[in-house]
Parts: sequence; structure tokens; C-alpha cells
Amino acid sequence: MSDIYALHENITKSFMAWIEVANVSHNELTLQVKGEFIRDMCLALRDQADLAFNMLIDVCGVDYLHYGLGEWQTESTTGTGFGRGVEGHEFTTATTMTPTQPRFAVVYHLLSLTHNQRIRLRVYLPESQEPPAIHSVTDIWPAANWFEREAFDLFGIHFVGHPDLRRILTDYGFAGHPFRKDFPLSGKVEVRYDAQQGRVIYEPVSIAPRVLEPKVIRHDHRYEIPPGTGA
Repeated sequence: MSDIYALHENITKSFMAWIEVANVSHNELTLQVKGEFIRDMCLALRDQADLAFNMLIDVCGVDYLHYGLGEWQTESTTGTGFGRGVEGHEFTTATTMTPTQPRFAVVYHLLSLTHNQRIRLRVYLPESQEPPAIHSVTDIWPAANWFEREAFDLFGIHFVGHPDLRRILTDYGFAGHPFRKDFPLSGKVEVRYDAQQGRVIYEPVSIAPRVLEPKVIRHDHRYEIPPGTGA
């Protein structure tokens, strides 16, 4: 049995109550963890000698709003490309998937320097909670500090217990969270210098929204989970 499948078996056997789904795909192990157990899961992965995931590589947010929905009814690309500047229209579900997961998720990537193994954790956040929130892991891995601030800034995800949760990439007074799927691509305000007033002023954006390229969700062999690897 390869190391990744041995790791899968070990973790699912030890922490079955904390895990909703565990699968191996393309030699990568992903655990879907129940939100209330994320800190317990992280501490166990870090502190158990046979696991020793002592390095946090990344923490990021995901917004699944409109996942599987597109303004072009297509599941493939073309040889000639799509026309630019197409007028937008209502979303369609004719050729796409029906979303089944909550809108927001937080994803953690961990590395064990001792065993040279990687693992991915995904936690879906409750749909009824606004703003979406999850416990911080900054006291477990200090590297989470800026990662969590980035997810807070771009997705509006709150990390409970974070020592200094504030924006890190957007400007002071920025309204909204630019990586949310309902945030307009052109933004909400534009900035210009007004010579008469002698200062920089903010105005509502004057760019008309339009569709620039199709969103294609592929279902070919590259994205399939091999039989018998799910749990």
C-alpha cells in the first residue's frame, strides 16, 4: 500500500467522528472536516508523532456561489474562441450541476517535514451564519496569521480568536470583499484626481458590466476520483 493510502486509512480510522468525507485523488489526500472539530483535527495532525504535520503551507477561502452555473451553455472550449463583450443574461442550469454544498469553505494545506507527506483539509461554513466564521488556528501554526487576514479581507470570513483580524490587501475604507462571486469585476467605486478640488475623489464605477469569457466546468478523466478511493 502506498504511503498516501496508508495515511488515509490511519486518519480515517483514528478521527472518523471529526471527518465528513475523506478521499485520495491524484495521489493527494483531502479531508472534509466538521467545522466544530477543526482545531481538534489540526492539533492531532500536528502533535501525533506518526503524523507530524508541523508546517502550514496555506489557508484560503472559497466561494461556491453560482458554482456550476454559467452565462454560456457550454461544457467545452472552441477552436475559434468566444466573442468578447457579450451582453450578460440570466444564469442557466440547463447543462450544469446543482450546487449541494454551502456557499463558503476554508481550505488548509499542511506538510509533514518528518514524513514528507501533504494533506488538504476543507471545512464548509454554515450557510445561516453571516458573516461566515470559523475558529482561528494562529496559535497552532503562527503562519496562519496573514493567511487568515487575507481570507478575511477578500472573502469576509471571520476567524474567531485571531489576534489582529483586519484587512491586509485592500485600501482603508474599502467596501465589500473582492473575491466574493457577487462582487462586480469592475469594482464598486473608481478613483480620480479632481484638479478643481485639489484632491483624490471616489465615485461610483462608470464601467458597464459585461461577460468577457465563458466559465467551463470539465468532467473528464482528469477530475474524476478513482473508484474505491472515497470514504
